[in-house]
Amino acid sequence: MDWFKDKIIVETRGKGLYPITQQITPLIKSWDIREGICHLFISHTSASLVINESYDPSARQDLEAFMEHLAPEGEPWHRHTLEGRDDSPSHMRAILTAASLSIPVDDGVLSLGTWQGVYLFEHRIRSHRRSVLIRCLKMS
Repeated sequence: MDWFKDKIIVETRGKGLYPITQQITPLIKSWDIREGICHLFISHTSASLVINESYDPSARQDLEAFMEHLAPEGEPWHRHTLEGRDDSPSHMRAILTAASLSIPVDDGVLSLGTWQGVYLFEHRIRSHRRSVLIRCLKMS
Protein backbone atom coordinates (compact mmCIF):
# COMPACT_ATOMS: atom_id res chain seq x y z
CA MET A 1 0.00 0.00 0.00
CA ASP A 2 1.18 3.49 -0.82
CA TRP A 3 0.01 6.88 0.44
CA PHE A 4 -0.22 9.91 -1.84
CA LYS A 5 -0.90 13.44 -0.70
CA ASP A 6 -1.60 16.86 -2.12
CA LYS A 7 -3.93 19.77 -1.56
CA ILE A 8 -6.26 21.79 -3.69
CA ILE A 9 -7.03 25.46 -3.28
CA VAL A 10 -10.56 26.73 -3.78
CA GLU A 11 -11.15 30.44 -4.23
CA THR A 12 -14.68 31.12 -3.02
CA ARG A 13 -16.81 34.14 -3.85
CA GLY A 14 -18.87 33.97 -0.68
CA LYS A 15 -21.47 31.55 0.64
CA GLY A 16 -22.39 28.54 -1.43
CA LEU A 17 -21.45 25.11 -2.71
CA TYR A 18 -18.34 24.88 -4.89
CA PRO A 19 -17.84 21.66 -6.88
CA ILE A 20 -14.41 20.11 -6.36
CA THR A 21 -14.79 16.59 -7.80
CA GLN A 22 -13.09 17.68 -11.03
CA GLN A 23 -10.05 18.87 -9.07
CA ILE A 24 -9.68 15.55 -7.23
CA THR A 25 -10.16 13.18 -10.18
CA PRO A 26 -6.94 14.16 -12.06
CA LEU A 27 -4.86 13.57 -8.93
CA ILE A 28 -6.22 10.04 -8.56
CA LYS A 29 -5.44 9.38 -12.22
CA SER A 30 -1.92 10.84 -11.97
CA TRP A 31 -1.20 8.61 -8.96
CA ASP A 32 -2.53 5.61 -10.92
CA ILE A 33 -4.81 4.54 -8.09
CA ARG A 34 -7.02 1.74 -9.38
CA GLU A 35 -8.29 0.66 -5.96
CA GLY A 36 -8.01 2.50 -2.67
CA ILE A 37 -9.49 5.23 -0.54
CA CYS A 38 -9.43 9.00 -0.90
CA HIS A 39 -9.59 11.04 2.28
CA LEU A 40 -10.37 14.78 2.14
CA PHE A 41 -9.96 17.24 5.00
CA ILE A 42 -10.69 20.96 5.18
CA SER A 43 -8.76 22.83 7.86
CA HIS A 44 -11.19 25.68 8.34
CA THR A 45 -13.92 26.26 10.93
CA SER A 46 -16.26 28.23 8.68
CA ALA A 47 -16.32 25.97 5.62
CA SER A 48 -16.98 22.27 5.17
CA LEU A 49 -17.07 19.36 2.76
CA VAL A 50 -20.22 17.63 1.56
CA ILE A 51 -21.36 15.09 -0.98
CA ASN A 52 -24.52 16.24 -2.71
CA GLU A 53 -26.41 15.92 -5.96
CA SER A 54 -24.34 17.24 -8.85
CA TYR A 55 -26.82 17.06 -11.72
CA ASP A 56 -29.56 19.58 -10.96
CA PRO A 57 -28.36 23.00 -9.69
CA SER A 58 -31.64 23.47 -7.81
CA ALA A 59 -30.49 20.77 -5.35
CA ARG A 60 -27.57 23.02 -4.38
CA GLN A 61 -29.87 26.02 -4.10
CA ASP A 62 -32.21 24.10 -1.80
CA LEU A 63 -29.32 22.99 0.44
CA GLU A 64 -28.01 26.54 0.65
CA ALA A 65 -31.50 27.83 1.57
CA PHE A 66 -31.88 25.03 4.13
CA MET A 67 -28.68 26.13 5.87
CA GLU A 68 -29.90 29.73 5.91
CA HIS A 69 -33.00 28.54 7.80
CA LEU A 70 -31.04 26.33 10.22
CA ALA A 71 -28.40 28.90 11.11
CA PRO A 72 -29.56 32.39 10.16
CA GLU A 73 -27.35 35.42 10.55
CA GLY A 74 -27.90 38.34 12.88
CA GLU A 75 -29.70 36.54 15.69
CA PRO A 76 -29.79 38.66 18.87
CA TRP A 77 -28.46 35.74 20.94
CA HIS A 78 -25.26 35.38 18.85
CA ARG A 79 -22.25 36.35 20.94
CA HIS A 80 -19.45 35.34 18.55
CA THR A 81 -19.57 38.19 16.03
CA LEU A 82 -15.94 39.33 16.05
CA GLU A 83 -15.67 38.96 12.25
CA GLY A 84 -19.22 40.01 11.45
CA ARG A 85 -22.82 38.84 11.60
CA ASP A 86 -21.96 35.64 9.70
CA ASP A 87 -19.24 34.59 12.19
CA SER A 88 -21.28 32.48 14.60
CA PRO A 89 -23.67 31.02 11.97
CA SER A 90 -20.75 29.95 9.77
CA HIS A 91 -19.35 27.85 12.60
CA MET A 92 -22.79 26.37 13.29
CA ARG A 93 -23.15 25.37 9.64
CA ALA A 94 -19.70 23.80 9.70
CA ILE A 95 -20.56 21.54 12.63
CA LEU A 96 -23.76 20.41 10.88
CA THR A 97 -21.76 19.23 7.88
CA ALA A 98 -18.27 17.64 7.75
CA ALA A 99 -14.63 18.64 7.96
CA SER A 100 -13.59 15.37 6.31
CA LEU A 101 -14.82 12.79 3.83
CA SER A 102 -13.52 9.34 2.91
CA ILE A 103 -14.49 8.04 -0.52
CA PRO A 104 -13.56 4.64 -1.97
CA VAL A 105 -11.67 4.53 -5.26
CA ASP A 106 -12.63 1.69 -7.61
CA ASP A 107 -11.45 1.17 -11.18
CA GLY A 108 -9.48 4.42 -10.99
CA VAL A 109 -12.38 6.73 -10.07
CA LEU A 110 -14.10 7.99 -6.94
CA SER A 111 -16.93 5.57 -6.13
CA LEU A 112 -19.61 8.24 -6.09
CA GLY A 113 -23.21 7.57 -7.03
CA THR A 114 -24.46 8.56 -10.47
CA TRP A 115 -25.66 11.98 -9.35
CA GLN A 116 -23.18 12.64 -6.53
CA GLY A 117 -20.45 15.23 -6.46
CA VAL A 118 -17.99 16.50 -3.86
CA TYR A 119 -18.38 20.12 -2.78
CA LEU A 120 -16.65 22.65 -0.63
CA PHE A 121 -19.41 24.42 1.31
CA GLU A 122 -18.41 28.02 2.03
CA HIS A 123 -20.33 29.42 5.00
CA ARG A 124 -18.92 32.97 5.04
CA ILE A 125 -20.31 35.98 3.14
CA ARG A 126 -16.99 37.24 1.82
CA SER A 127 -14.49 35.51 -0.46
CA HIS A 128 -11.93 33.12 0.98
CA ARG A 129 -9.02 31.01 -0.16
CA ARG A 130 -9.72 27.51 1.17
CA SER A 131 -7.34 24.54 1.33
CA VAL A 132 -8.52 20.96 1.06
CA LEU A 133 -5.98 18.31 2.01
CA ILE A 134 -6.10 15.12 -0.03
CA ARG A 135 -4.68 11.82 1.16
CA CYS A 136 -5.17 8.72 -0.98
CA LEU A 137 -4.25 5.17 -0.08
CA LYS A 138 -3.42 2.98 -3.07
CA MET A 139 -4.02 -0.73 -2.59
CA SER A 140 -1.32 -2.92 -4.10
